Parts: sequence; structure tokens; C-alpha cells
Amino acid sequence: MLQQSTPTREPSRTDRRALWGDCVLVRKAMIRVGGAGGFWGESAVGVRPLLDAGVDVLVFDYLAEITLSILARQRRDDPAQGYARDVVPALVKPFARRLAERGVKLVVNAGGVNPAACAAAIRSELAAQGVALKVATVAGDDLADRAAAFHQAGIVDLDDGRAFPAPETVASVNAYLGAVPIAAALGAGADIVVTGRVVDSALTLGPCLWAFGWALDDWDRLAAGSLAGHLIECGPQATGGNFTDWRQAATGDAGAPPDTDPVPGIARIGYPIAEIAADGAVTITKPPGTGGRVSPATVGEQMLYEIGDPTAYALPDVVCDVASVTLTQAGPDRVAVAGARGRPAPGHYKVSATHADGYRAGQVLFFYGDQAAAKARAYGQAMAARAARPGRRPVPPWPSPGPWGSGTRTAAPPATAWAGRRR
Repeated sequence: MLQQSTPTREPSRTDRRALWGDCVLVRKAMIRVGGAGGFWGESAVGVRPLLDAGVDVLVFDYLAEITLSILARQRRDDPAQGYARDVVPALVKPFARRLAERGVKLVVNAGGVNPAACAAAIRSELAAQGVALKVATVAGDDLADRAAAFHQAGIVDLDDGRAFPAPETVASVNAYLGAVPIAAALGAGADIVVTGRVVDSALTLGPCLWAFGWALDDWDRLAAGSLAGHLIECGPQATGGNFTDWRQAATGDAGAPPDTDPVPGIARIGYPIAEIAADGAVTITKPPGTGGRVSPATVGEQMLYEIGDPTAYALPDVVCDVASVTLTQAGPDRVAVAGARGRPAPGHYKVSATHADGYRAGQVLFFYGDQAAAKARAYGQAMAARAARPGRRPVPPWPSPGPWGSGTRTAAPPATAWAGRRR
């Protein structure tokens, strides 16, 4: 992560009119935001249940740091590319009419390093279907044209002090923007908002600002909205997809017998819904009839995921303190989230730069902890079952999910993983 040498902050943070122009705030009492996906390439299987559950807003988080480097390389080869192209065939094409009929807003960071091209592709699909939805873009995060200036200015890595890479090796340079431009786009009448790099939680906080008109120095409410966004930004991680006591999440029952088959529950895991009230109250739930589990433990593990210091999770809109947050079971698969505290946001944006360094990395999916081999086997079988669900594109038979290692690294065939044993 690379930090800019001078602050780049919107002026007059507490003046909504200066920041938002003539946008219209809707003043709702509550909105329901569905977290439909947590990474580029994730299936849109969660969208239909979320729409059936009556969400007001759908958010889909496509971007990670490595994703931006891939998209930047695609844009280098073809200036019309550089965005998550599956947003059209997987999300817009099958669901545009339902979004329009139900008045559901769609907020996605699928724009990558080319939000304008992404928006153009979405508009083209909408026109082909005759669906009248307004599409807006959020830009300004792409700082690639300033790479040489950053290098000359002596900008260094935020964590280890390394020098900014040589400009000719830089693939992408992006600032992590916040929620205000998303709120402004919705307030200007947008039905679909396409962003480049924003912090993941801003996809949810933006609709909160638009719906409730929160002041930009109402730090506790900004923290509550940001925490809600953080809890649903990784899709079904909050509903048990990345849970230590995975059998509970897979079966949906803490008291299920240990020999209960976990695969069906994982294969139909529900995607999270954040019910956010104007006073900042948050409840996390999921669509009825779906797999997985929403409990203080599943939500709590996601709350602490990738935030660093829980007393100072720094975002462009607010610094969140979640150390005193309470998570209360408020009904079956319903968890009330309270107690987030906020402090004034930093005076600068964080910037991420990716660059070519002579290496290409692969990825291995690891399972560890209690009953790691069984967990890996169950999740492998669930992936195969999910890929073969009715209505999905036909897929060839998957190899048997095995063999599985135990304690030492072992070679594995395609579609398998290595499982280690806790020592």
C-alpha cells in the first residue's frame, strides 16, 4: 500500500450540498442491502434468493488488489477492457427486468480500471432488453497517470518503506474512495452505480447516506453503516462460508448430530442481508430457506476479517472502532449488531499500486483447524454439487475430491486441495 504525500480529501465534509450537489435524499426508515458476491468470478447464484427476499439494494464486490492488476493488463492490451466483464452476462442480463420491476438499486465496483467501458456495456444490454434503468459511474480513483510523479516524489510503501516502483513497471495505481460519490449518484437518480476502486464497505454505506441523509460527521452512524457493509462484503462468509465451527454452518443447527451430511447446506448457502435503520441499528440475516447459518459467531468472525486494529479500522469516510460491538441472536438466522463507534476520517486516501516484478503466482486453497480434511472434502463436494444445480450451465463431471493429505503436503489432482491436520 502506498500513501500519497499530500492529503486529497473532498472539501467541506460536513456540507452535504457542496459534496452532493442537488441529489435527492429519500429519507427511508430502513433499507435492506443484499451482499450478492464477494470476488470477481463468483457465481451470481445468490442474486435470485436475495431479490425474492425483498432487498432494496444489491451490492456485488468484484475487486481485490490482484484483480486490479489483471484488469489493468487487459486494458493495456485493449483500451475497451479493464472491467469485470461477467457483470453483464451473469448479473445484468438475467436480472435487469426484475431490478426495474422491483425498484432495486444495484451498486457494483465492477468498473475496475475502466468504469466508463463497464457502464457502456451495461447500457448496451439494457437497451437491447428495452429496460429503462439509469446507469452512473464513479471515477477518480485511477491515478496511474501519476506513477512517474509518485516515483519522483519519493513516495514509499505504507507498511515496509519500500520505494515506489519504477513507473514503467507499474500496472495500476488506485485510491480507495469512499461512499459519498455513490450516494450522490443514487441521489441524482441512478438505478445502477458502477464504481472503480472504492473501499468494499462503501458499496453499502453509500446507499445508507442516500436513504437516510446522515451527516458526514455523524461518526457513529457512519461507523454502523460501514460495519454493515463490511459484514456483507464477502458474500456468504457472514453466513458460515468461512466459519471455524463449519459443521454448524453447513447444517444450520448447532445441535446437529456429528454425522449429519454437511454438503447440501454448503451447496445452497444463503447470501447475507443487512437490515439497516435510519438510527444506525443493524441486523444481519439471510433469505429464508437457504443454507448456512447466521449467528453471533459467524457474524463475529467476519467482523474481524481483514480489518487490522479493531479499535481503528481506517476508511475514507470514518475510522471504525468495533471493539465494543455486541452481537445478539435476535431470532432464527438474525443477529443484531450494535455498539460501533466512529471517529473522524483520515486526512488522506490510501492508495494501492501493483507492478510487474518478474513473478507470477498461483493459489492454493487451504483448510486448517479442527477436522480440516473432512471440511475440505465437504466443501469440495459442495462446489461440485453447486456447479451441477438445475438451471446452471452444464459442466463436465468433476474428478473425485481426493486424495487428501494429513499433516504433510501431498500432490493432488485437479479440483482437489491439500488438507493439513492441526498439531
